[in-house]
Amino acid sequence: MLEIVVFLCGAAVMILEIAGARVLAPFLGTSTVVWTGLIGIVLTSLSAGYWLGGRLADRRPSHRALGGIILLAGLTTLATALSKTLLLEFLTTYAEGPHLAVIAANLLLFAPPSFFLGMVSPYAVRLKLASVGEAGRTSGNLYALSTAGSILGTFAAGFVLIAYLGSTAILCLVAGILAVASFLACRADAAGKASLLVLVVLTAAGSASYDRWLAAAGFYDVDTRYNRILVFESSDPATNEPTRVMLTHPRHVQSAMYLERPTDLSLAYARFFTLAGHFSPGAERMLLLGGGAYSFPRHMLATHPEAEIDVVELDPGVTRLAEEHFGLVPDQRLRIFHEDARTFLNRNTQKYDAIFGDIFNAHYAVPFHVVTRETVQRIFDALSDDGVIIVNIITAMSGKKGRFLRAVRATYADVFPTVALFPLGSPNDTEGLQNVMLVAKKNGPLPEALPGDHELALFVSRKLATPLADDVPILTDEFAPVERYVTAWW
Repeated sequence: MLEIVVFLCGAAVMILEIAGARVLAPFLGTSTVVWTGLIGIVLTSLSAGYWLGGRLADRRPSHRALGGIILLAGLTTLATALSKTLLLEFLTTYAEGPHLAVIAANLLLFAPPSFFLGMVSPYAVRLKLASVGEAGRTSGNLYALSTAGSILGTFAAGFVLIAYLGSTAILCLVAGILAVASFLACRADAAGKASLLVLVVLTAAGSASYDRWLAAAGFYDVDTRYNRILVFESSDPATNEPTRVMLTHPRHVQSAMYLERPTDLSLAYARFFTLAGHFSPGAERMLLLGGGAYSFPRHMLATHPEAEIDVVELDPGVTRLAEEHFGLVPDQRLRIFHEDARTFLNRNTQKYDAIFGDIFNAHYAVPFHVVTRETVQRIFDALSDDGVIIVNIITAMSGKKGRFLRAVRATYADVFPTVALFPLGSPNDTEGLQNVMLVAKKNGPLPEALPGDHELALFVSRKLATPLADDVPILTDEFAPVERYVTAWW
């Protein structure tokens, strides 16, 4: 039975770690900082568990103690499932900087179960060991089985579980697996182990029931292969009109739609995108990198009969939610590609009059590989002679928090002859985060005249006249410290 126990515990470790990234993503993002914190804390906890498990096994080896250790791993996993949302909301509100929030979240949520799981293998080796002469073979066999379990857990979590189950359900599954492993390690204390299984079932059932209740109330909390996405009804802060919004972070709206006029654009940055026809008159062939709720494509298709739009959206789940809740319908003038924006640009041979960039892997971060010089060169090559690229950037205008803006601007200026910045937030708040629109044109200057629409004219009039500091290098595939720039931690 010990062989089965270590196999199941090995699988639990990797399922827990991969599910952990999904738990953290809505609050802390999916950047390198988040993955580094998760992997580092889990490895530290496992290491501490190996050390203590070996010492305890030498002092008092017993199957009952091993079962108790695994039971504790299951209980702490279940505690993570129950407390994760409240804890992460607290940390993102009060923690000083994302690095501290990442470390604290992983210490509180994933260190305890990882620590207890780390104790299992050395304890099992001690129990299985019949003689010193078999020590190498015994320990090798058990660690191989534990690693095989981890391999299975990795592929099961990444390819199957995340695609079909929410993060709470996955954590409950891990707790259930550990309850079974605890019983297999020792059948004593069966009541306690059965109680854990009952708690797991009740937690999973309660979570599913709560999700159904939220959906009936118009609030959808969906785990896709790449994101945790929230969809619910809200209101426009300026007009108080009813809206439906899509979020990948509980505090930041990525997309929005007016319920009573669904093809109108609710968010300022999306309305700025319509200036493509001003910067490049006659623009018809368009490429949008990052689909979201498909607000901009739906608007252009409804208002510009000649427009043809290609959309590159990594997550098919986002597209499905746009179809179910935001009125996205098939159109001969709309093509959707579910792949990474960089890989699409790498193989692209089409020419576009306008390209729009709206890609984020967190509320504060952009995937580094879509803002490097190599990517910008491919965007340049994909534009027609009078083509224009408009990029939505969430950034500060100055200081440490503005380094990312300065780096992106320098990178585009290294390829494009004309680059301009248009802040959409308060002109007096230079250190607060706001939408800043980067516009780069392949040939010739941007037009001097203002558009006829009052709001669009106001947008254009906000063109940044003061040059940015030249204190950061351009971003390249070789070196692009995006996370350091956007978090402004050092």
